[in-house]
Amino acid sequence: MPSGLNRRDVLTTALAGAFAAVIAGRPDEAAATPLTYGPAKPFSYAQLVKRAQEMAKAPYVAPYKPAPSIVEKIDYDAHGKIRFKRDYSMFVDGDGLYPVSFFHLGRFFGKSVKMHAIEGDKAREVMYSGDYFDMPPDSPARGLPPDAGFAGFQLRESKARPDWKTQDWVAFLGASYFRAIGALNQYGISARGLAIDVAAPNPEEFPDFSEFYIQPATAEGAPVVIHALLTGPSIAGAFKFAIRRTEGCVMDIESALFVRKDIFRLGIAPLTSMFWYGEYNRPAQFDWRPEVHDSDGLGLITGAGERIFRPLNNPGRILVNSFVDSNPRGFGLVQRDRNNENYLDGVNYERRPTLWVEPIGGWGEGSVQLVEIPTDDEIHDNIVAMWVPKNPVKAGDSFDFKYRLHWVADEPFAAANLAKWTALRVGRGGQAGRDRPKGYTKFVLEYGGDALAALAKDAKMEPVITVSRGKTSYVFIEPVPWTKRHRLHFDVQYDGDEPIDMRAFVKVGDNPVTETWLYQLLPGALGEGLKVPG
Repeated sequence: MPSGLNRRDVLTTALAGAFAAVIAGRPDEAAATPLTYGPAKPFSYAQLVKRAQEMAKAPYVAPYKPAPSIVEKIDYDAHGKIRFKRDYSMFVDGDGLYPVSFFHLGRFFGKSVKMHAIEGDKAREVMYSGDYFDMPPDSPARGLPPDAGFAGFQLRESKARPDWKTQDWVAFLGASYFRAIGALNQYGISARGLAIDVAAPNPEEFPDFSEFYIQPATAEGAPVVIHALLTGPSIAGAFKFAIRRTEGCVMDIESALFVRKDIFRLGIAPLTSMFWYGEYNRPAQFDWRPEVHDSDGLGLITGAGERIFRPLNNPGRILVNSFVDSNPRGFGLVQRDRNNENYLDGVNYERRPTLWVEPIGGWGEGSVQLVEIPTDDEIHDNIVAMWVPKNPVKAGDSFDFKYRLHWVADEPFAAANLAKWTALRVGRGGQAGRDRPKGYTKFVLEYGGDALAALAKDAKMEPVITVSRGKTSYVFIEPVPWTKRHRLHFDVQYDGDEPIDMRAFVKVGDNPVTETWLYQLLPGALGEGLKVPG
């Protein structure tokens, strides 16, 4: 990791404990204290933007960390035993459709986050009390001061549903991280407000959402509107989320950012996921499961309209790949493999969301950057994708970004005339039954979809393959028996240990009939991120 923080631990420790309590079916205690609020104060998003702008001009003040010695004792097990009494969720009474429950502070979430309810043009702070939570008599949390505050919150399913107390669909918890369950009702990938200096020469910075202002949805299809104040040593900002419960989840986001000091790498709309290994990079006798990942590829729609899919890697060292573009149409971390037989695991990797970023308005010049960090286990989130502006980010700069996040099963905005790459397999080069020459690697790319069925039976498919170094051979396309899919085969011959960038698509005449496949081959030492035990 580029810093000492384990992203996956930060995101899952408290969530896992809370979800485990839900699964166990422990009932809420009847004895609880209804939420109490501070006085009503004027509020608007414009006011929040102005506050962020003024904060950026002043020295950084870190969010309040109450009683650190006590919070440190609220470890994984202790935190998992603390559960918000959902009968007293915010908006459980009145017109609000989706009740809001809160996360307690703990070892991995030690900073106090202020929560507010919006009513019209006023907001009232939710005052913390340990009585809001069901916790054991000997819980260290009982020793926290009265102003301890909360760690984060969840949006629960509609209170019109009988299971709303046990089902949630959005969670904000830890730094500026947030998640949604997507169309397949399973948490997985995470988003962040900002990413600062991921895989940079200096340590990564994790700015915090320090205050939330929540306006309820009052009708089906209406959004929950969440305002957030962001603060960090290098930046301050204001965010506005309009969150709709659809088949999955759609978030319209706008942000106003004010830079305190120079930033080496500013990541806009950052996505964070986990890729340990897939079918194409799993060593023999490595782990009993065929594949382990929350996402298996980076999807791109460039400003020029090209559609790209790039399978993920688990390299031997941190790698950053930049896909230079102007006004991109979209990018996302994708989970394409939905077959449980390819995971054989009860944690539902096949149901993890695809998360797609749809820019709104022109983002100008820059690059989608993919950061791949070595990992030797599935507990670490080691993949980051984000937009990085072209120009250096300097103290005093300000930015406004608007975009839409789609938490879905498949990439949105699919092109009906292009087949999708569905599988990658890698092996020794050469031909079966003949010599297998050294220095050759075989790639077998599988693709399919309705676009192929629309082709004439005598259509001549022509592969177009380029590599940054080395040469290709044994190139051919064949249909996959008993399916509507095809396979593209080719070998790559190379020397040396430096990465090899590959690009492939299939065309008929002058027209592409597949999306563009990109991949980075990591020969030699770069491929040692996955090690066979022993």
